[in-house]
Amino acid sequence: MRLAVGNGPGAKSGEMDGANMTPTVWPPGVPAAAAAPPLVPAPGAAPAPAPARAALAPGWPLALGSLAWAGVWLGTLAALALAPPVDDIEQLTWVRSLQWGYYKHPPLPTWLLWGPEQLFGPTPWLTYGLGAVCTLGALAILWMLLAPLRGRTYATVALLAGLCITYYNRQLHFYNHEVVLMLLTSASAWLCWRAFATGRRRWWLALGVALGLGALTKYQVVVTLASVAVFAVHQRFWRSTAHRQGALAACLIALLMFVPHVEWLRTHDFGPVRYALGSSLGAGLSMLGRAGQAGHWLLDQLLNRALPALLLLAVAVATAHKQAPGAAAAADRPVADGSRALLWAWGAVPLAFMPAMALLAGADLPLHWGAPFLLFAVPAAMELLPRDTWGRVAMKPVLRAFVLLQLLLLATLALTSVRGPFGSRVHGWHRVDAQALAHSVAAAARRQLGGPIRLVVGDPATAGALSLALPEHPLVMIDGRLDLSPWVAPDLLARCGALQIGHLPPGPGAPHHLRLHPHRAQAERLGFGLPDHGWPDGQPVGAAFPRLQWRVIPRTAGAAACPAP
Repeated sequence: MRLAVGNGPGAKSGEMDGANMTPTVWPPGVPAAAAAPPLVPAPGAAPAPAPARAALAPGWPLALGSLAWAGVWLGTLAALALAPPVDDIEQLTWVRSLQWGYYKHPPLPTWLLWGPEQLFGPTPWLTYGLGAVCTLGALAILWMLLAPLRGRTYATVALLAGLCITYYNRQLHFYNHEVVLMLLTSASAWLCWRAFATGRRRWWLALGVALGLGALTKYQVVVTLASVAVFAVHQRFWRSTAHRQGALAACLIALLMFVPHVEWLRTHDFGPVRYALGSSLGAGLSMLGRAGQAGHWLLDQLLNRALPALLLLAVAVATAHKQAPGAAAAADRPVADGSRALLWAWGAVPLAFMPAMALLAGADLPLHWGAPFLLFAVPAAMELLPRDTWGRVAMKPVLRAFVLLQLLLLATLALTSVRGPFGSRVHGWHRVDAQALAHSVAAAARRQLGGPIRLVVGDPATAGALSLALPEHPLVMIDGRLDLSPWVAPDLLARCGALQIGHLPPGPGAPHHLRLHPHRAQAERLGFGLPDHGWPDGQPVGAAFPRLQWRVIPRTAGAAACPAP
């Protein structure tokens, strides 16, 4: 990695090689006036020695420890769950057909799942594993970014603190658009740094690819784009021809990658956009409601989701003050450059962007919208203290505190899960036992259909969980709508029949997971909804599933034979 030593165009730069800086004119063969300006040190800061090569060696102990951490959490989460998370169920439903978009979101997470699903079938462990890979990948990229800039001690403390954020441990088995966007957001930070540190077009093009993939993941990539823009403005990118051309190339690459999805949106009535406007962005809150929503979201991110991480940072600071200032290793001394602005751009901009959406647009902010970005709040918080603080951290007490926090988080999860002693207080999807649901209806449904179940009709969560629990893994027809279910052939219902599942309207005090799906009214108009009084031929699933009914839709007389799976 090359870091500039001077402050103006044509300044010298050095190649990191051990503790020495070998001056060279950068980039080779380019006139000094055309070279990209260096990343500017803070006023009054002097360049410090580069980290030693040993400090940048691969962190194999950290990698193995992270894998062990993931194994413990995934095993615990799988053992305590009655059904996969709803987001995982959706991905395992959508992956039956590769599209340029789906009715709620862009397509990239589903594309990434397609290959493993073809090899191993639609099993929840695929989504659990991919969710963990994305989370650990984002943390690995963060470490790779921080280690050359602040040393391994700083990077390791940030990594351990990130593993304490409850988005990334209690929801490690989630595989959704936020998790994939987190990986791409971390990659964008690293690539943006490389682009500005070197000025080379290849890093700008790679940044454009990362942003384009982010746009194919979730529209919240605009928050990542805002972080890039803030850092670029801070670095006065317009002063350099290399940076101006690189930024333009990155934008063009990202737009070109996004064009096919835009065309898909046009031909599908802008379904994901309508979904976003109808769920969160179109809440239309009052001014008081907007302020409350903004404050609640921000406090939840910092004092709930990130609270264990902040506690670990406090322990690290406490150990640092017990050592003499001279104990900091040369490898942990900071490099004087624009990296602080980068970390604040990725750490603080999202925490300001989301509340601004609530205040200015009246958006109802789902708490999980912070998942792709909260990781960078850790180094942003670390930058609030003098840089030599983190070089003086004693790692053994920090590791002990990390293990203790993880054990407390695991114990809290076990105690408050549906299988724990306080399970009666758990509401929502966590109480839905997918295997028990399948056991209650499968045998009778097969008898009435005269064969295996090839199609399940119902809301995405319940029908999807039932499909995964059945050995046939039938296709899911969401709310009876072919436009939401492109993986279902138009004649499959007529040729094979279907098992249909549906909820009666919840009575007073009904659990949260029985609330009606937003597409229910339209499903009723199409003849697939569950009327308020239930289906005339419907059957109750059982006492464990109050107000849940099922029935069989027989195959159409005279239709062609049901195709083989």
